[in-house]
Amino acid sequence: MFRGFEATESQRPQDPAPEAVNLNLMMGNASDTAIFISNISKENDFLMGSIYAIFGVLSLLGNSILLFVAYRKKSTLKPAEFFVVNLSISDLGMTITLFPLAIPSAFAHKWLFDELTCLYYAFCGVLFGLSSLTNLTVLSSVCCLKVCYPHYGNKFSSAHACLLVVGVWCYASIFAVGPLAQWGHYGPEPYGTACCINWEAPNHELSAMTYIVCLFLFCYVVPCSIIFVSYIFILLTVRGSRQAVQQHVSPQNKTANAHTLIVKLSVAVCIGFLMAWSPYAVVAMWAAFGDYETVPPMAFALAAIFAKSSTLYNPMVYLVFKPNFRKSLCRDAAQCRRRLCACLCGCEARPAPKSSCTPSQRSNKEVSNSTRLSNGLPECHGTCRHCPETGAGCPATPQRTARIMTGSTHSEVAVSQLSNELQSDFL
Repeated sequence: MFRGFEATESQRPQDPAPEAVNLNLMMGNASDTAIFISNISKENDFLMGSIYAIFGVLSLLGNSILLFVAYRKKSTLKPAEFFVVNLSISDLGMTITLFPLAIPSAFAHKWLFDELTCLYYAFCGVLFGLSSLTNLTVLSSVCCLKVCYPHYGNKFSSAHACLLVVGVWCYASIFAVGPLAQWGHYGPEPYGTACCINWEAPNHELSAMTYIVCLFLFCYVVPCSIIFVSYIFILLTVRGSRQAVQQHVSPQNKTANAHTLIVKLSVAVCIGFLMAWSPYAVVAMWAAFGDYETVPPMAFALAAIFAKSSTLYNPMVYLVFKPNFRKSLCRDAAQCRRRLCACLCGCEARPAPKSSCTPSQRSNKEVSNSTRLSNGLPECHGTCRHCPETGAGCPATPQRTARIMTGSTHSEVAVSQLSNELQSDFL
């Protein structure tokens, strides 16, 4: 399992003195991290760490917001949108498990952790990466079913979507667990500051070769072919029915337009994902089936940067270009802004009264001492002094009024306009 962690001749430090060997034996595994040595320059490592940090922050914010919006509108989610949510879960999982380990290692110019952490890093990278690709493959098939074969696509329910989501994770888990069961191996990346599949193992081991071949065929070639064929069928179907849709506007056609929007967004996400992972697939196949020593470590480093950018595309596309996600996000943001402003202002959010709380302009020169609360109006506490306008984020806050009896007539006066003595009697 751990043969991928053996250092190459160029990476292995010089043989230590006997005293150093004894010291290392006394310290246990303290020297394990010495085998993870960066093979690129410190400047490139610093650049990689900076890019990873930016990707990590954007991915964490984007996928968290997308999952929050999906949770808020969970009762109205369409079955096809289940895969959008699942894709965000896998992208967020990759962000949380990989970036906190890759960023400090890149800045330190070496892998900072032990072999077990390297194994964990590689397993999570393969699991979440393959689940994202498999998820996009299933999403393209569902979109094709809905657009090209609506008679069957309309029968696709949330229960079917949940079953497919479970199948996506099971499929990805088979290939992620393989190296743990001695079918293939995990090991350090050629550039030295991250871990993934050991691409050198197929050169001298048959089981590793079969794993790489199956991984390439069933986790890249077949999914990409299904995605490509599905969207070709969709584009042909949409092109053939565009004129009919323009001539006949009906609820069914509106539904078809909604499906078309989902298809366009799914195509955008798939293209972005495949463009992100294709460089890594090419470099990995070069290392596995070609001369491993001729592959530049920087080629793997650049391919890894492209691969990790895949976590950004899903939230970017759906939060920006999908109308119902965008409207839900704007509505939730407006509610949070109003509540935040109410907390900062020290005001309680209360429903606006039906009748106006505008204070009367009448003079209170002849106001009698007989005052009582207005029966028809709610209590008002004055406007929020920290918010300049009621329409600028804080809800309109009603004022407290009093009904003043002057002989046989009465008038409405704001409590704040009464004299201090009358206010003390009133309160």
